[in-house]
Amino acid sequence: MVDWMIVRRRGCGAASLCAAILTAIPSARAAGEPAATRSATPALALVRTVVARPTTIASDLIFTGDIQAQSQVNVAFRTNGKIAKRLVEVGDHVSADQVLAKLDPQEQRANLNNAQAALTSAEALLTQAKLNFKRQEQLLSNGYTTRPSYDDAEQQLRTTQASVDSARAALGTAEEQFSYTDLKAGVDGIVLSRTFEMGQVVQSGQTVLALAQDGPRDAVFNIFEAVLAAPPESKTVEVTLQADPRVRAVGRVREISPSVDAASGTVRVKVGLDETPQAMGLGAVVIGTGKFRPRQAVVLPWSALYRWENGPAVWIRDAANGTVNPRPVAIERYGPNTIALKGGIAPGEEVVVAGIQLLRPGQTVEVAQTLEGTVPEAKVPEGTR
Repeated sequence: MVDWMIVRRRGCGAASLCAAILTAIPSARAAGEPAATRSATPALALVRTVVARPTTIASDLIFTGDIQAQSQVNVAFRTNGKIAKRLVEVGDHVSADQVLAKLDPQEQRANLNNAQAALTSAEALLTQAKLNFKRQEQLLSNGYTTRPSYDDAEQQLRTTQASVDSARAALGTAEEQFSYTDLKAGVDGIVLSRTFEMGQVVQSGQTVLALAQDGPRDAVFNIFEAVLAAPPESKTVEVTLQADPRVRAVGRVREISPSVDAASGTVRVKVGLDETPQAMGLGAVVIGTGKFRPRQAVVLPWSALYRWENGPAVWIRDAANGTVNPRPVAIERYGPNTIALKGGIAPGEEVVVAGIQLLRPGQTVEVAQTLEGTVPEAKVPEGTR
């Protein structure tokens, strides 16, 4: 024991005396502690491990898109004019011969009337030419006219006949132009968009309506280009309605765009549906699922993943000496609860899956539980869009 009274009386004038007292204090405390406490060693880190085993995985490629018509028709007037009536709206279902809009037919009606008048005049001249030719024919047979007069009558008949044919053709053209004032789609379908209003002046061939033609439907998806580098094994795609997963359809890849969209960096893929359920209307959001070719990989839970030297790694336990060390690995796929490794671990090695937070290289650990094989979730989905 240190006599604090002597220390208080004498003070700490001498540096050597104070140093001796301060050294004696912890020594005195240690002398009073139990021997078992002084000799205790730190406890080993407790971990859970799994023995790596190769597993067959078949990743799913999951992406979202919408339903579109395989054939889309742009409808335009075939003559110039001012729009007088609009008879349909976006979303209406129309038939092939249904009138969708009308132009003001004033100019076309005037052309039609002129053509009709020209035909009437030509027919009157033809009637007169026929009578004159018949008269010359009778006179020539009786010897009361000359051959030149007969030839002139025949020529006049042929000329007036040609004039009638020309006038009749002009009337047909005028009637056709008049019919062009009524806009018809020519196919059955649904109106997707319109770009005109009443009173607007349109030109011949200017698109005013877009129609989705009745018939087969496509599920259209925008997929990242990297996915197409290793496409799914089968071209068959299962399509599910997002609003109601019970509505399903099966389709096949019908078209892959040869270019990448500059804005989104994706490639447009069209999947033709074998049969389109009624609930999958135009514009409906759908989910497509394609399956990759099965392959071998080591599947581990997310808890095994560790960051080491700016890359993914896992902790490997050496069964011979009970120490652990980090090992860089190559990731094949990320799943909701698992990771699939394509390299870095050999089958049979022991991987730490719990307790990695406090580990350091070369540390000796104690195993609480060792699992055989891999985790059951070997299906690793991959989403795009």
